[in-house]
Amino acid sequence: MKINILIQKKSWAIDYSNKILYECKKISKNSKIIYAAKNIRRNSDVTIIFSYFRIIDQKLLSRSKYNIIPHESDLPKGRGMSPLTWQILEGKNKIFFSLLEASKKYGQGKIYYKKKVNVGNSLVFKEIKTLQLKKNLKLIIRFLKYLKIHKKSPKSFKQSSSASYYRIRKPEDSELNVNKSIKSQFNLLRVADFKNYPNFFFYKKKKYLIKLIKDE
Repeated sequence: MKINILIQKKSWAIDYSNKILYECKKISKNSKIIYAAKNIRRNSDVTIIFSYFRIIDQKLLSRSKYNIIPHESDLPKGRGMSPLTWQILEGKNKIFFSLLEASKKYGQGKIYYKKKVNVGNSLVFKEIKTLQLKKNLKLIIRFLKYLKIHKKSPKSFKQSSSASYYRIRKPEDSELNVNKSIKSQFNLLRVADFKNYPNFFFYKKKKYLIKLIKDE
């Protein structure tokens, strides 16, 4: 099988790209990491769209028989960007992980798998991303194994029309309120990506950054 793994270079997943490639190569040696949709190889069997934030032209998607996307929500609820982060901020600790086919409209493709995962209430950013990788990769490998054995995709089902959406997160979403307790803002502290979207607060007209580290 010819497998493309599409990851955006500025994505959190870039730090895990070698792990993703290693697992895919167990299924097919002809697996390759690519960083732009224009590099999707023609006559590919599968393109895994792993943390890629740009709309992909249908002509590029047509180069691959299947184009699969991991998404952390109970679709069609929670379409959009950063669903895992938003749901943790809502106080949820049991979250659905889904694997779906790419479509013309973002997040509206047919669904192959759904799995409810306990993400707990104490993991910090790196632990959250490690869990996110592990659970998404498990669904991806399950799909690839099925395809390799049966020469067709697993059964899928269409999404209902009752959808909700999450907007893209912005740097200002990581701001802490100095008048609120750490306890009330703990979820905001633990989901923050210090490299790209660090927690911060203003005090006496000065800006301060915060990095949360768990003392093991």
